[in-house]
Amino acid sequence: MSRPTVAITMGDASGIGPEIIMKALARPDIAALCRPVVVGDAERLREAGRIVGTDLTVRAVASPGEAGDAPGAIACVDLGLIPPGHPFGRVSPVSGEAAFRYIERAVRIVQAGEAAAICTAPLSKEALHAAGHKYPGHTELLAALTGTPEVSMMLVSPKLRVIHVTTHVGLIDAIARIEPGLVERVIARGHDTLVKAGIANPRIGVCAINPHAGENGLFGRGEEAEKITPAVEACRARGWRVEGPLPADTLFFLAGRGDYDIVVAMYHDQGHGPIKVLGLEAGVNITVGLPVIRTSVDHGTAFDIAGTGIADEGSLVEALRQAVDLAPRRAV
Repeated sequence: MSRPTVAITMGDASGIGPEIIMKALARPDIAALCRPVVVGDAERLREAGRIVGTDLTVRAVASPGEAGDAPGAIACVDLGLIPPGHPFGRVSPVSGEAAFRYIERAVRIVQAGEAAAICTAPLSKEALHAAGHKYPGHTELLAALTGTPEVSMMLVSPKLRVIHVTTHVGLIDAIARIEPGLVERVIARGHDTLVKAGIANPRIGVCAINPHAGENGLFGRGEEAEKITPAVEACRARGWRVEGPLPADTLFFLAGRGDYDIVVAMYHDQGHGPIKVLGLEAGVNITVGLPVIRTSVDHGTAFDIAGTGIADEGSLVEALRQAVDLAPRRAV
């Protein structure tokens, strides 16, 4: 089978995205794994290449079909949105607008069959909003661009997989939003994703909302019985191996040692905290439920070190590997 083409969006041009892309694509193992095509700005990538000290050349193309496969060269679908001398390390509406346009073009590329998956470098939510695009993040932006009514965020590290019922909302709003139908759909998306990845009957642990899973009504207002238990019972009725609601602190310990294939977290920090403790440098963000494959780094723009060349490309490398693993099994 031919190596799949992966469209890599450059992310926020003022952050570390251009640098980690140049570092990752300089690795021979990535060149052997896929045919990467960056959607971004060719000159910004060249600048990043000089900063990180790579000999890779950057070739501007109009579409992935023009990319070719020349060794030592990176193909970039060049949108030309970043002006010369644009600063690193600052929130900029110019970078926010460009980040939006990279995602928009990448979605069109995959929908047209010119690439098998999207892998995203980090963007700045503040810059995105400053440019007038009021999305909480990549996940919601991709859902809007693809006309998908509901998606889930899955985080993957070497020791843990987590899928979220809610993500970019405040904690009070998250608890209000949780209901049995949503929990059941999220469990189903996690189950189906792992089955497609080759885990025939995944072991799924579902977090509670309250400490000690509510301790039979001592903590909280009965959220576990009202919002989570019906979803768990419905999934178990399908013959799936689902347990919960379980105390989150105990569940993450058990999952980290291998007792569960995936954890269903109820809100953002409940799921993100353990993933980042266990492996931020190798964490991957996967949007589940889209009509296109999308993976991403599990870190931000790192404005504090952008432009210095010291950013670690490990998470992007893992995101590219996951994109290839999840991509349709056909040549693109």
